[in-house]
Amino acid sequence: MIGPRQILRAIHINLVLVRHGLDEIILATHFFRPVRFLLYLSPLHWFRLHRPPRGERIRRALEDLGPIFVKFGQLISTRRDLLPDDVATELSRLQDRVPPFPAATARSIIEAAYRKPVDEVFASFSDTPLASASIAQVHAATLPGGREVIVKVLRPHIERIIRRDIQLMYYLAGLAERYWSQGPRLRPREVVAEYEHTIFDELDLLREAANASQLRRNFAGSELLYVPEVFWPYTRRNVMVMERISGIPISDIEALKHAGIDLRLLSERGVEIFFTQVFRHNFFHADMHPGNIFVTPEGKYVAVDFGIMGTLNPSDQRYLAENFVAFFNRDYRRVAELHVESEWVPEGTRVDEFESAIRTVCEPIFERPLKDISFGNLLVRLFQTARRFHMPVQPQLVLLQKTLLNIEGLGRQLYPDLDLWRTAKPFLDRWMSEHVGWRGLATSLRTNMPQWAEKMPDLPILLHEVLTRAREGRIKVEIAPEELRRIRREIRRGHQRTYAAVTGAALVISAAVLLGLDGYAPTMVSDVPLMRRLFGILSEAPLMTWILGGLGGLLLLAAWPREK
Repeated sequence: MIGPRQILRAIHINLVLVRHGLDEIILATHFFRPVRFLLYLSPLHWFRLHRPPRGERIRRALEDLGPIFVKFGQLISTRRDLLPDDVATELSRLQDRVPPFPAATARSIIEAAYRKPVDEVFASFSDTPLASASIAQVHAATLPGGREVIVKVLRPHIERIIRRDIQLMYYLAGLAERYWSQGPRLRPREVVAEYEHTIFDELDLLREAANASQLRRNFAGSELLYVPEVFWPYTRRNVMVMERISGIPISDIEALKHAGIDLRLLSERGVEIFFTQVFRHNFFHADMHPGNIFVTPEGKYVAVDFGIMGTLNPSDQRYLAENFVAFFNRDYRRVAELHVESEWVPEGTRVDEFESAIRTVCEPIFERPLKDISFGNLLVRLFQTARRFHMPVQPQLVLLQKTLLNIEGLGRQLYPDLDLWRTAKPFLDRWMSEHVGWRGLATSLRTNMPQWAEKMPDLPILLHEVLTRAREGRIKVEIAPEELRRIRREIRRGHQRTYAAVTGAALVISAAVLLGLDGYAPTMVSDVPLMRRLFGILSEAPLMTWILGGLGGLLLLAAWPREK
């Protein structure tokens, strides 16, 4: 049940949209669409003063709504194939131009974390922030030894703000699961839970520092990516100190060209970095929007902001790699079989039908440069295919999908002719040869042999115990399939809806009986002039009739059958 705070937040969202001249968004929703024509009858609409461009209005609204909405704007800012240019340009400013909080507040947070004045911790500290993001802002500083660093400070009260918005998102996701036909397949509550886990991890700067250290070790000595060093003695949960780096923002194409950097090679290296993180290290930077990527004059990537990192379990990693390779080889039947084997589609899905649907979607994308491929249309068509075959959303792949979208956006900006698939195929072929077949078997044996050697002596004893229990009839097999638990839950919910419907009907009937009684009820609502004008004769009903009728109506609505 939505609480008063969530109701107030929903009202606030609508007020922000109206304040920034985005009231057409409110009236375009399903609930208000029948009365949308009233907007054009309003004198305020006729004489409305000049408004800023729509992109600027959307950006300002997202900034006012808070960090979760800023994160959303950051995500879609790289999707210029899905957004008009003016909107995409404005949303890209969210990455660098979120309003900062006062330097005095930053100093007080730092002093509380270290329990000493800022001047005793750093040789110098700049009150002017280098960058201000939705979760934290960054200040330049110098350590006592003269090392230049950056100090990342969480925004004050950010956890409370995010928790409020997450609660509202859970409520909206619950409504979607209950009343939307696609709710069970898309599993919006699981997606919100995954996002909640991700964003609260981002609030722990100790975790972010650990992520940066791990990624730095993974790419130690690499010519592809540089990760700044973390200064652990100065790092706390809400304050982090890292090496200060310099580089060209990857979105500044003109500066990259002026530095003589090969944009084609740079874009191909970006793809290689992504697939190296996902398939070799199984630990990938999941927030690779342009504001977090810089390039050195030598053409080497530099990454910052390690609050959101992704991993895959070995099963998903293998199925994903095999899917990619099958896509590249146009082996659509293998793609369909892998989806069935991994249970990404429901059991009983016909492989031949699924193969035909995938071929229809994917065949047009191959052997064409990236600039000529509409991945927005491709995603829409894949979504339609998923809906046809009741493919549930995989929450563990959400971060990977987001990162892949960011990689595509960066590729479009750097080198429009980049063929993302052709660049990635050799890497995946090499990965498959190392993990599948004889080489994969040898690698698995080397990895698991110490554990086997440790457990092998216990196998005869365990086998003897099992055979002894089997002979004496003491082996019990307990079966508790998920389907039976689901049926029990549905039966229990059905009983609850029945009780609510019976109780609601009884209350409504009681209200009708009270209304029909000839006797006088001392507590009426007709004493209120406004109620008398609005409801006429009904306003002369006893107050208990209104209470019972209202409660009964609410119970009947709660018991209404849910759409599946």
